[in-house]
Amino acid sequence: MDELTTVRAWDTGRQGPSDQARTAARARLRAAMAKESGDVAPRAGRLSRRIVLRTAFAGMTAAAAGAVVVALDGGDDRAPRLGAVSAAEVLRRAADRSRAAGSGLPVPRDDQYFYTRTYITRVPVKGGRTRTWTDESWMSVDGSKPSLRQEYGKVHHDPPLGKHEVRWPPTVYSELQAMPTDPDKLLARFRGNESGPNTDMMAFFEGCMLLMGPRVMPPGLQAGAFEALSKLPRIRLDYDDADVAGRRAVGVSHPQASFTFLFDRRTYDYLGLRTKGSSPKKVHGEWKQTDYYYETRTLKDIRVVDRIGQHG
Repeated sequence: MDELTTVRAWDTGRQGPSDQARTAARARLRAAMAKESGDVAPRAGRLSRRIVLRTAFAGMTAAAAGAVVVALDGGDDRAPRLGAVSAAEVLRRAADRSRAAGSGLPVPRDDQYFYTRTYITRVPVKGGRTRTWTDESWMSVDGSKPSLRQEYGKVHHDPPLGKHEVRWPPTVYSELQAMPTDPDKLLARFRGNESGPNTDMMAFFEGCMLLMGPRVMPPGLQAGAFEALSKLPRIRLDYDDADVAGRRAVGVSHPQASFTFLFDRRTYDYLGLRTKGSSPKKVHGEWKQTDYYYETRTLKDIRVVDRIGQHG
C-alpha cells in the first residue's frame, strides 16, 4: 500500500466508532487488502484513498509458533545469536523491552501536534534502483486543527477532522488510556469479537495500525499489544536483515498480511515496519497492481510540539 492510516470517515461520535461502523470498516479493509495482494476483492466496499490509511505511515505460514533458527552473520560479534526462537518469543521480549524503556514522551494535550521524522527505503522486488525519503510531518493530536503531512517528499495540507469523522486507532491520550493493556482483552478488541478465517489476520492488521503511530502510548499499552499479537497462532519470523537505519533486525509477520514488524536483534526495541506494496497501472484498459516493491519505514524521531514547524 502507498498509504496506511486511520479510518477517518465513519459516521460516529467523538467517543469512538460503533460496533456497526467497525464491522463495516473491517469489511472495506478486507476488500482493500485482498485487492492489494492480488486476490479478488468483493465489489461492495472498495475503499477510497481518502478513507483508508492516510497518516499511519506519516508519522506505514502455519507452524510459526514453532522454533525458527535465525543465525547471526559472523561479522557482527556484538549481537548475541538468537538461536532457536519463535515469533511469539520475539514479541514477548519486545513487550519486556517496551515496559523497561517507556516512551520518554510527555502526555500530549489534545490541542498539540505530533512531529515525526520518518526514514523510508523502497526496493523493487525484481531489482532496480532503491529509493529513499526522509519525511517530516505535523499531525494534530485530536484532529481539530489542520495537519501538515509529508509523503515521499511531497507536502500535503490535511484539513481538520469533520464533525462525524474519527481516527481509529485513536491518537488522543485519554482514548488510548481507555484501551485494555491485558493481552487477552486487547486481542479480543483487535479481533472485534468476530470469528472467521480472516479474524487473526485482521487482528494482526489492527495491531499494526495501533503500533505504527504516531501516538504516545500510555504505560503498558504497547507492551500489551506485542503480547496480544504473540498469542496469534500463525505469526512467523521471516525477515532477518538490516533495517533502514542500518541496525540488525528480526521480523515478525502473519502469512495473510503484507506487513512485517522489525525489532532490534540485540535489544528487541521496535524499529519500524516492512511491507510489500505495488503501484497501480492501467493494462489493456483495466487497473492492475504491478511494479511490486518492499518498503521499510523507521520512525527516526517523534516529539510533542505546540505548532506546525516546531521540532521540539
